Amino acid sequence: MSSTDTPSNRARYVMIGGFLGAGKSTAVGRLARRLHDQGLKVGLITNDQGRGLVDTQKLRHQGFSVEEIAGGCFCCRFDSLRDAAERLTATERPDIFLAEPVGSCTDLVATVSYPLRRLYGDRFDVAPLTVLMDPVRASRILGLEEGRKFSPKVSYVYLKQLEEAHVLAINKIDMIDAEQRARLREELSRRWPEKEIFEVSAQEGDGLEDWFRYIETRSIPSGPTMEVDYQVYAEGEALLGWLNATLRLDSAEEIDGNAWTRDIADELRRHLQTAEVAHLKMTLAPDSGPGDLAIAHFVGEHVVPELAERLNAPLTGGQLVVNLRAEAAPEELSRALQAVVDRRSELSLDHVECFEPSPPQPTHRLDAEGKACTL
Repeated sequence: MSSTDTPSNRARYVMIGGFLGAGKSTAVGRLARRLHDQGLKVGLITNDQGRGLVDTQKLRHQGFSVEEIAGGCFCCRFDSLRDAAERLTATERPDIFLAEPVGSCTDLVATVSYPLRRLYGDRFDVAPLTVLMDPVRASRILGLEEGRKFSPKVSYVYLKQLEEAHVLAINKIDMIDAEQRARLREELSRRWPEKEIFEVSAQEGDGLEDWFRYIETRSIPSGPTMEVDYQVYAEGEALLGWLNATLRLDSAEEIDGNAWTRDIADELRRHLQTAEVAHLKMTLAPDSGPGDLAIAHFVGEHVVPELAERLNAPLTGGQLVVNLRAEAAPEELSRALQAVVDRRSELSLDHVECFEPSPPQPTHRLDAEGKACTL
């Protein structure tokens, strides 16, 4: 079977990775919509170290069936990934599964793609792994641009993600000029000449057609298992603070929820000026109304908070969900959120979890032939 053959009796498994803040959930939503419009059934699987994902809420709001795997990456929760696929199969019978792994995870080919092909090859046709990237962050980590960036051990995880990808997608191309795009693409091609490279904007829809067509029709190639220093990998992940929180908005008067959400995001950004923010995502869901959402996000200090989706009417009450990831101690993230809550009488904290990721312990780690390989 050639790399462009897609077996008709197997569901396609497409995994779109990339570091925190790369724009994975927007890209997954775009691809899911495209496939749905083609008459295909789509099952989505999201993944996080904690619970209460903005991405899951956003994708369900768009009308998709979504399973969320919490408490570790796909590599460490492989059986949960299989179970999620089975639940979606029982209810939706998807033609295509779209999986979005944790943004701080790497070594996904050896711990997820190869095991899926080896253990469940009769059920899944596994697509090449795409790694999406924020061009500003990528340019800084690759030494092409000046500016704040992650420390060496976090950067190690970032670079390993790029190294293992079959497909590199430079996202958010509207954020950089043509010269910067050319320089970044040239550096990626120099380091990894064997990789397919696409330039896209998941938010605006630019450049997606060729990339989507590629991952819709190609099967994962066989290649050597990437070498990973799991000690450095674990230490890099442990430098990242994780915060998931649910808050209540109760206002005596109607407010503009869009402006309010953006203001909250900007306040958090100001409280975290000394940290390298991997990403902040927030949703505000009104207590009543047509079921719309306000979604705000920002990445690093180079982007001001912006709204990906807007509410259609003012509101007096609702639920705010916050996902914050940064290279900072978890306590620092918690203090920043509490400082925002303390300044606003209309805002109260319902639930918060704040932690650093545990060391990765993959369920399986296989080479291209399906043989176990050591960490």
